[in-house]
Amino acid sequence: MAADMFTFDPELADRIFAYCRERLAMAPVALDFGGTGTDLTGALEGIITPLGTDPAAVLELFTEVLAPRVISGDSERFLAFIPAAPTKASLLFDMIVSASALHAASWLESAGAVAAENQVLELLASLAGLPSGAGGCFVSGGSLGNLSALAVARDDAYRRRPALAGRKVRIALSQEAHSSIGSALHLLHVDPVLVPTVDHQLTGAALAKVLADDPDPETIVAVAATAGTTNAGIIDDLAGVAAVAQEHDLWFHVDGAYGLAGLLSDAVRPRFAGLELADSFIVDPHKWLFAPFDACALLYRRPQLARAVHTQHASYLDILHDDHNIEWNPSDYAVHLSRRPRGLPIWFSLAVHGTAAYGHAVDQAIAIAHDAAALIEAHPDLELIRQPGLSIVLFRRRGWTTADYEAWSERLVLDQIGFVTPTGWEGETVARFAFLHPHTTLEMVEEILATMR
Repeated sequence: MAADMFTFDPELADRIFAYCRERLAMAPVALDFGGTGTDLTGALEGIITPLGTDPAAVLELFTEVLAPRVISGDSERFLAFIPAAPTKASLLFDMIVSASALHAASWLESAGAVAAENQVLELLASLAGLPSGAGGCFVSGGSLGNLSALAVARDDAYRRRPALAGRKVRIALSQEAHSSIGSALHLLHVDPVLVPTVDHQLTGAALAKVLADDPDPETIVAVAATAGTTNAGIIDDLAGVAAVAQEHDLWFHVDGAYGLAGLLSDAVRPRFAGLELADSFIVDPHKWLFAPFDACALLYRRPQLARAVHTQHASYLDILHDDHNIEWNPSDYAVHLSRRPRGLPIWFSLAVHGTAAYGHAVDQAIAIAHDAAALIEAHPDLELIRQPGLSIVLFRRRGWTTADYEAWSERLVLDQIGFVTPTGWEGETVARFAFLHPHTTLEMVEEILATMR
């Protein structure tokens, strides 16, 4: 019966809570196996029916069949891509967000949630050195954050420069920029201007030369820099790029989806000098700020410019924009409307643990990256490609081909030793560690390196 779908079922709740308690208490977290060579069609056949299936059977299917086929992003042995290591406090509070069916598109309907999210945004803006009045919202991830910010950069350029009317504008970036930047430019009908890098870093000098040599520089309206590249953890020359952006009246956007977690570390924060001049930046709490998927903090120096671009207008939404009611509508600052308050789990965890604990956890990841690099340098068959960038280590096994790296990566998962995937570097396939979880140990790293025979 339809009514049964909305009736509290104590037995089902107990089953779900028992699973959550067991999963949260797991130490260490099981790596599990992912989807390599896996076909789950047969396992799912017949589970969705007109009359429904016993919830115990559905939960058992998830627990015994589906969940093991998802590599645990919060495992201490997940060292590929950019891992996740949400705190237990953030995971627990995410359950409250879901159980409460919280919606947070506007101040009118969700002032409490928005106020708490904004407290986190204000902390990040302050650490970055943005002026009072900076703000933004939480979106689902860095891709949406970059798209939303660059849309504002494009439209603000058209607004301020009437001579650009009817002309296609361009945005400068390096080849090291995250793939989502290129996707955003494609969706925005904006052309990229590639700036050559110096040792894989975007510099102010290189940007200045591109602008000086370009035959139509007035159509270049923004530059997108990176604070911690995904592949190698390299921080661009933010101060140099910012100075050139100011000189040429360019919007200065910083993609810090991974690396700007370093703002919480007293030791790392100075490496982001120049960020205080950004017009917009992003950082993903679901990466190195220990929050659950999915969350990206999107900040603007002048959020009113974003509001002019992203506010949606409809008769039923007019009440949200009544001057007597409006305080802060997250829906006004990005490409979204309906949204869950995905910033609340990190707000709760920050409040519970304090910012110092976060900074210490960031420092731990950097420390183990340097320890791992030392192990690699001492290994007779391995070669360190470059000193760690933030918490990422690139290295090679002498004599290995791409097939060797791929087979090794698959064996590591099958043996539940680690999840480490190869990457490309200057035309070569190499190995890559991305450290994030404070509980990853050097012994785990030694175990992984010992398999590179």
